[in-house]
Amino acid sequence: MLKLMSPSQCRGARALLDMTQPQLATLAGIGLSTVVDFERQRRVVSDDAIRKMQEALESSGVVLISENGGGVGVRLRKPAGRPGY
Repeated sequence: MLKLMSPSQCRGARALLDMTQPQLATLAGIGLSTVVDFERQRRVVSDDAIRKMQEALESSGVVLISENGGGVGVRLRKPAGRPGY
């Protein structure tokens, strides 16, 4: 797993998955206010809560990209058996 995701990666990952904040909160087993506060940077959210959101998003099909010269980002995981996707 990469370093902890950023709020913008979280928003981007949810958008790619067409996932709402309440859906992420449920999937991650955390409160909705935690997701909202993290994405809006209203308060410091625990590393544990960020990890739970990140794991939920990754298990749903996104790949979080760490800074590798092109900056951080997010993309959908390549489906198995589909070269060139």
